[in-house]
Amino acid sequence: MTAFALLLIIEGLLPMIAPQLWQRAMQELSKGNPQIIRIGGIISMLAGAVLLQFLN
Repeated sequence: MTAFALLLIIEGLLPMIAPQLWQRAMQELSKGNPQIIRIGGIISMLAGAVLLQFLN
């Protein structure tokens, strides 16, 4: 549950600090190739899993 709380805090930083930049980034991301977005998600998940293993 702590990790989820930290995720929400980190995810909220950019929209709070630079909402226009965040909005443009989300618009550009939505135009992207779904396969590239999927690969980015997989890389993010793997990086998180490796980091968790490293920290434990």
